[in-house]
Amino acid sequence: MIEKNTFKILFVEDDIMIASGLVYALENEGFFVSHAKDIASAQKAAKGQKYDLGLLDIGLPDGTGFELVSLLQGMGASVLFLTAVDDEGNLIKAFEGGADDYVTKPFRLGELMARIKSVLRRRTGQGTALTWGSVTINVNEGKAYVTGKALELTALEYRLLLTFANHKGQVLSRGQLLSLLWDSEGIFVEDNTLTVYIKRLREKLGKSANIETVRGMGYRANVH
Repeated sequence: MIEKNTFKILFVEDDIMIASGLVYALENEGFFVSHAKDIASAQKAAKGQKYDLGLLDIGLPDGTGFELVSLLQGMGASVLFLTAVDDEGNLIKAFEGGADDYVTKPFRLGELMARIKSVLRRRTGQGTALTWGSVTINVNEGKAYVTGKALELTALEYRLLLTFANHKGQVLSRGQLLSLLWDSEGIFVEDNTLTVYIKRLREKLGKSANIETVRGMGYRANVH
């Protein structure tokens, strides 16, 4: 059984063959996915639901994916476009309209997954500072402090701390953590490595915060 992670994706694509395969792949990565084949059904799917990412085809039967950007940004979602041609004009329009990234069709599944995870990781780093008990994370600097004293963290320890701080009180499975920590350039974090880094992060945090092991489920971040 694949556990759902905390990220919800609105996937808008009119090609049923592409859509069915990609929905399956995304759900196997643990994402919650709503698929819509056009603008009208996407707008309907967005009513009463908040998404973290819009995965949008540019060419749709009743318009273009650009028409959904303001809707998604209004709920704080990131936007990644799928485009059939590497057209400079469309790409400029996409980024000027607030897109976070794009992937050109045909694409490799691994590349698309890496781009999606990279965009979502950047989304968790929005804002200038996060607080977690006596821990302060300055996102712009990429540094963390405990009562004003800088923590000496490796890049992966920092990313792990940021992940826990963005999901305070939530139980995150090991699979979810591994997915969130997977590097956009293909640097994979192994399961055993995760155990080591959680241990090191706990030691460095000391009594300032608590990473609780929830038996059979994963980890939960709390303050003391």
